[in-house]
Amino acid sequence: MRILAINPGSTSTKIAVYEDEKPILVRNIRHSVEEQAQLPEVTQQFEFRKNLVLKELEKEHIPVLFDAIVGRGGLLKPIPGGVYEINDIMCNEAANAPRKHACNLGCLIAHELATEIPNCRAFIADPGVVDELDEVARITGSPLMPRITIWHALNQRAIARRYAKERTAADPEHPVRYEDLNLIICHLGGGISVGAHHHGRAIDVNNALDGEGPFSPERAGSLPAGPLVDLCFSGRFTREELKKRIYGQAGLTAHLGTNDLMAVEQRIAEGDLHAQLILDAMIYQIAKSVGAATPVLYGKVDAILLTGGMARSSYIIPRLRQRIDFIAPVHVYPGEDEMEALALNAIGALKGELPIQVYE
Repeated sequence: MRILAINPGSTSTKIAVYEDEKPILVRNIRHSVEEQAQLPEVTQQFEFRKNLVLKELEKEHIPVLFDAIVGRGGLLKPIPGGVYEINDIMCNEAANAPRKHACNLGCLIAHELATEIPNCRAFIADPGVVDELDEVARITGSPLMPRITIWHALNQRAIARRYAKERTAADPEHPVRYEDLNLIICHLGGGISVGAHHHGRAIDVNNALDGEGPFSPERAGSLPAGPLVDLCFSGRFTREELKKRIYGQAGLTAHLGTNDLMAVEQRIAEGDLHAQLILDAMIYQIAKSVGAATPVLYGKVDAILLTGGMARSSYIIPRLRQRIDFIAPVHVYPGEDEMEALALNAIGALKGELPIQVYE
């Protein structure tokens, strides 16, 4: 089986081609703030990102012939985890979703490309709207605003299963599964999600897109409610402009004018104390979120897993470890296993090993 996986993220478009379980192409196509500024609305980036995928395949002399194309799921309504076949209902909701994020393009690009290939199916798997919250975790101080979760479900689950396999390989006499463990998993990317995983379920995790948890390279995270309300009624910004100051033009981008972590670290190395303060503040907020997840698991945490692009940072990871390693052993998985997870989900669906769910 030949599978194409497409993963549009806030700062990149990742693609991978698999023949059965073997990757034959893996690419991470980065997008600068300047490129994205020319296409400020996510829906405007559809053709741009689709053409990047096709150009990369052409450059590598890979024919556009696949058994399945699997895209990163969009910000749809809350649904159980698993594999979903892309249909018109899903595409319409992704194209018109009130929350704008590049992941909404995953199912749209996969669907359009698959319709042009004979006998090719289109899927998503474990989208960011997977909802497994304990009921108590939904409650806020206002019944008008219950908590919802938008998170890096695909990668957090993939890393959790990888960690369980590594533990089993290290001690075969005591095999463990993801479903046996209590884990705190932090995805450190353009957005940051921190999940408390109890025996295979993410029972509490922040809304990593539009206003909860630590700030990130592009997102504001939790903000003080009173000043936010005042800003909304100040007349200084339109509704859409304010939204962009919560995600897209927030976090490091708002403070330092860039979402490029390497550029920020270079500024720190050159003596920029303000850049150092802002990056240290982001690390501080990540650590606070890890600490807040600990009582969700009654303090019984088997491991803390750090993943995502920023897990490569030699500045962030040691400083974050100093604040959290008293809770549980810390394991670092730089990057993400999302592409492999997407491909394996599609293969499992085609083989009948995983149920194919219908989005309604």
